[in-house]
Amino acid sequence: MLSLLEIVVFVAILVLTVYGFLYPLYLRYRLIRLGRNENRFDRPLKRFWDAVSSFFFLRCSVKKERVFTGLVHFFILYGSLTFDTVSAHHILEGFVEGAHLAPVHGLIADFFGVMVLLAVGYFIVRRYGLRPKSYTYPSRESAIIYTLLITVTLTYFLYAASAIARHPDHGGLAFVSTWLSQYVPGTEAAVKIFWWLHILNVFAFVLYVPRSKYLHMIFGPINIAFQNHEPRGRIRSLDLEDETAEVFGVRTYSELTWRDLFDGFACIDCGRCDDYCPAFTTDKPLSPKKIIMNLRDGLLVSGREKLKDKEKAFDPLMGSIYQEDEIWTCTTCGACMEVCPVKNEHIPKIIGIRQSQVLMEAKFPAELNQFFKNMETNSNPWGFGSATRADWMEGKRLKTLAQDGEADILYWVGCAGAFDERGRKVTDAFLKILEAGDVSFAVLGGEEKCCGDQVRRLGNEYMFQMMAMENIEILTRYKVRKMVVTCPHGYNTFKNEYPALARAAGLEWNIEVVHHSELIDALLRGDKLRLKTPLASSLTYHDPCYLGRHNKIYQLPRQVLRSTASGLVEMKHHTTQSLCCGGGGGLMWTEENLGTRINHKRTDEAMATGAAVICTSCPFCMTMLQDGVTDRGGAEAHEVLDLAEVVARCL
Repeated sequence: MLSLLEIVVFVAILVLTVYGFLYPLYLRYRLIRLGRNENRFDRPLKRFWDAVSSFFFLRCSVKKERVFTGLVHFFILYGSLTFDTVSAHHILEGFVEGAHLAPVHGLIADFFGVMVLLAVGYFIVRRYGLRPKSYTYPSRESAIIYTLLITVTLTYFLYAASAIARHPDHGGLAFVSTWLSQYVPGTEAAVKIFWWLHILNVFAFVLYVPRSKYLHMIFGPINIAFQNHEPRGRIRSLDLEDETAEVFGVRTYSELTWRDLFDGFACIDCGRCDDYCPAFTTDKPLSPKKIIMNLRDGLLVSGREKLKDKEKAFDPLMGSIYQEDEIWTCTTCGACMEVCPVKNEHIPKIIGIRQSQVLMEAKFPAELNQFFKNMETNSNPWGFGSATRADWMEGKRLKTLAQDGEADILYWVGCAGAFDERGRKVTDAFLKILEAGDVSFAVLGGEEKCCGDQVRRLGNEYMFQMMAMENIEILTRYKVRKMVVTCPHGYNTFKNEYPALARAAGLEWNIEVVHHSELIDALLRGDKLRLKTPLASSLTYHDPCYLGRHNKIYQLPRQVLRSTASGLVEMKHHTTQSLCCGGGGGLMWTEENLGTRINHKRTDEAMATGAAVICTSCPFCMTMLQDGVTDRGGAEAHEVLDLAEVVARCL
């Protein structure tokens, strides 16, 4: 069909298109290589399957929080794959006169062509009409890609229709193209013009994708393949003994890993992370999406300069890419990472920047001065004298490990259980359960110290490691084999973070760590704990972030509660989609001066269920929810209880 001159022109355009497609990919590869090394190459078969299945089955997009949008993406993906084969065939038609699509292929191409147009229409209405709050990023890229998707599809229909008009026997099952063929000319010139229009639009699409956020079509599945398979609640340990280290934490791009940098190019700009971020949805400056996308945009500028001049230093991320109010309003709840379709990792970046701010700059919210002082001098956030840590034991017949080293389980009471008046009631309730279940246990008493969770998440890695090593030495000295905690933050820290520190110090760590909800459930299932008087009140359960999203314990607390009450009513957002109470990430000890209060938003959901008892299994959550109920004037109608208190009432 093409003349010799047209073939020469086409081949030249094809070569330029291939170069124009590959060059930005190579550039981004070089930019990613600027990050630190990180081993994400274990479990290769699983990683390969994760990438393939997420791409072809759209596991990344068809998520329950946006089911319909995910299904619409299905038509975009398979429409694009169909047009890839169609475009390849059209190129062949340019060189081989008489070549045409098989009847079934024509049917499939027409069907997906229509579905692509409908899908693009849906996205246009959603982005520019409905415009959800999370669609905050400039939408020029979306406008360009929507336009190209429409023009590629329409020019395909025009070319196919003109080809059918010229050769009616080629129509086959292509229902749209066959219908349209009666309205377009079937001359050789028309066929050639529409052929060129379609091919040039396809090439324009190919050229634009690697230069836009739509690179996620390629990088997204790869990012999923290289996701972190370690527990989400685990924070990277800093080697504070490294004398060659110039920076602790993340100050510039140089301290980020290659996987951190990869995130930016995989980001879809879908805004799911913003939809579920407790800070963003309560009008605070933090946008998890911008944490990723601003990092990418800055890297494209400063990274290019670095590639040209290797001696050039990166500017600090704080101040140039991020602002303090963004970094210090994150609760580390993990909602952003839970819903991200391409498995971007927001929390490690935020914690890394906090670490550099605290350790290198001594910059942090003013109210944390007293908090850090309390932790350093008395090993508890309230600042009560460390000598009073065992005061909660007065009047109780309890044994410490120093007195009974043969106890089966160590009950780690925690700071709230030892010092906080409300927390002590939870301690009493859990002690009642342990005794009723005839559990052989002991406590540390005055030897117990804070686990350090909040210190670490606020970026003070030095203080955390000091506190952690003191606890590790005590636990290994007593040869503890099993311990139970009532705080999910302590549970996560002991289970996921202490083992690496112990091994690095050459100490043996073989401690089974269980949350009190796990132990209570085991006692109930083993008939060692019998409930006699179920509550008459209805219950709703709030999932603590560090028990649920970070450690995947959702159903055990619910199993326990179903055996204690007549009805368990779920909040609008629960399990994986549960809203944070606002107390995680160290924010329990800062003032929430920006936007609306996170605990009010969560409390409103809890009270809206009509349940008389709002139950949780975390001392931070209990405090935040109790404050919320009081602030909202619901103290008479709603009681906030820990799981242990509910069970203890039923004994």
